[in-house]
Order: sequence, then structure tokens, then C-alpha cells
Amino acid sequence: MKHSSKNKNWKDKLHEVIYEADTRAGKSFDLIILIMILASIVLVMLESVSYINEKYASLFNILEWVITIVFTFEYFLRIIALSKPKAYIFSFYGIIDFLSTVPKYLSILFVGTHALVALRALRLLRVFRILKLARFVGESNNLVKALKASRAKISVFLFAVLIVAIILGTVMYLVEGPEHGFNSIPRSVYWCIVTLTTVGYGDISPETPLGQLIASLVMILGYGIIAVPTGIVSAEYTQQNKDNKINLNTQHCANCNADNHLDNSKFCNNCGHTLFND
Repeated sequence: MKHSSKNKNWKDKLHEVIYEADTRAGKSFDLIILIMILASIVLVMLESVSYINEKYASLFNILEWVITIVFTFEYFLRIIALSKPKAYIFSFYGIIDFLSTVPKYLSILFVGTHALVALRALRLLRVFRILKLARFVGESNNLVKALKASRAKISVFLFAVLIVAIILGTVMYLVEGPEHGFNSIPRSVYWCIVTLTTVGYGDISPETPLGQLIASLVMILGYGIIAVPTGIVSAEYTQQNKDNKINLNTQHCANCNADNHLDNSKFCNNCGHTLFND
């Protein structure tokens, strides 16, 4: 049974505006929050630049209070719009919303809360919800499954790489010696791992012709080693993702806070509550 707009009370309408993106009002609300999130992140970045912060500290403080008040108002509206507020309050995004809003209020009570700026940066995570990207991020489940399916192959491969690193590190210890920085086998193995992964810190480097030749071979071997686990995981991921379909349904359950429903769903796939299908 579908709910028409005439049968909706103010709470249902508020829920549709805040949690869904099917209507003009819902899209406008998401756009406003998205602008506020991006403005907040830019503000956090500018505050970290000392000479800019010294010049515009008062303006930044006012803008941060405006943004914080908007997010606080939104936070309570999200609670009001649900039949079971706990479903939102203790959800992932509910906790993110709370943690990204509370630092400014803590600055009133405590001195030296500038370190909490990292919590304000958590607001960027809300972009995934505002842009309705959670269902695409849900594809990460396939990646997790692919990693689990290929863990045996990768474990054997990494073990083989470790053996190669130990052998080549020992060889470099014998070839270069302490006079060139290779003063122990563990340190030589460290050099081998750094070179094999193409990181190349440069704190240790071979100086003898033979050592440089071995280093060149290790570098070339490193490119091949990087490709192997990538190919293993890619093959498993393709297999996991082959039959999956991405649903574009933006409906959100007002009862249990569940989303990511199948296309054309009439009822919540979690609690069975009727969804609005205008």
C-alpha cells in the first residue's frame, strides 16, 4: 500500500525531506548540507595555516559557530523525524554527526581543544550519505570477500617475498659490509624490503658495483611483486562482483533507519515498515 502526500503527517514529510532525495525539497536540503560540509572542511584547512588563521581568526570563529549551529539543528531534526531515534543516534552516521558537531561546544567548557579539529574533519564522511553513495561504498563488501577468498594465495606469496628479502638482505650484508651502512643482516633485510617495494628512502645505498647490480635486480623484481597480489585480488573481486546489481533506491525507513532498499521496494527490507513511494 502506497502512502500519498495527503496521508502524511508533518513528521513523515520531515523524514522525506531529510532522509530521502526523491523530492525537490529533499534535494535542496541535501544541497544545502553538502555546501555546509564543504565550507566546514575548507574552514578547517584554512585554520591550520598559521598566518591566515592569525589574520582571520575572528571571522573563522563566527563562521564555525554558524556551521555548528546548522549541523546541530540538522542533528535534532534527524532524531525527531524517526519513530525510533536510537536507530539513528547509535548508527555509524549518527555517531559521526555527533562527534563532528560537539568539538565547538567543548571549546566553551575546556581550553586547548584545538586538537579536536580532527573530529570536525569527520564531517567530510557525511558526503557519502548526502550524495547517497553508501550503496556504492557497499561494494566494499565484495572487496572484503575477495580479500578473504584470496588470503591463502596472498599469504603464500608474502611468505615467499619475505624469504627472498632475507636471502637478498644477507647477500647485500656480505657484499657491502658495515663500511657502507650494511652493518647487520636485519638492517640489510630492511634495505631490501624498502628497495623491493620501490619506496627507496635512501638512508642506505650500495656503493660497490656488485651491490648496485643486485640493487638494480631487486628494483626490477619489485615491480613484478607489486603486480602479483593485485592480479590475485582483482580476479577474485571480478568473480564476486559479476552477478551483483547496484540499486539506486534512495528511500529511507522512518521506523528503523534502514536504507539501501531494492528498487521499487514498498516495504523496509529490515523491519517491514511501509515505505513512501511517491
